Amino acid sequence: MKVTAEKNEQIGNMIFASIYPLYLNRLVKNGRTEEELKQVIEWFTGFDEATLQTLIDEKATFRTFFQKADIHPNEHLIKGVVCGYRIEEIEEEFALYKQCRQMEKLIDELARGRKMEKILRVEKTKVK
Repeated sequence: MKVTAEKNEQIGNMIFASIYPLYLNRLVKNGRTEEELKQVIEWFTGFDEATLQTLIDEKATFRTFFQKADIHPNEHLIKGVVCGYRIEEIEEEFALYKQCRQMEKLIDELARGRKMEKILRVEKTKVK
């Protein structure tokens, strides 16, 4: 599927605090914890627990959320399909939409029981 400017705008205007409980409920139903969710979000965005809570309390939009984020340098290793969109094929002009889908992919992997070491991607070093 192709991302449109309208879709990008729609995601940008969504309130992160309204989606966070949905992420959490899905994970808890699958035997994961809020601490694990926060760990994944911190790895991806650089937000510590206090900053994350502030963004939730301020009812920050996804646009603000990702503008304030320090996206992990290994974000390019997050690949796959989320909601019918292949992450690595989302154009750079829709970076906001891509970042949202990348975070959802990490949360999806957590919910499916993937090991934390695999979720928090580490680039493989080449042996010479």
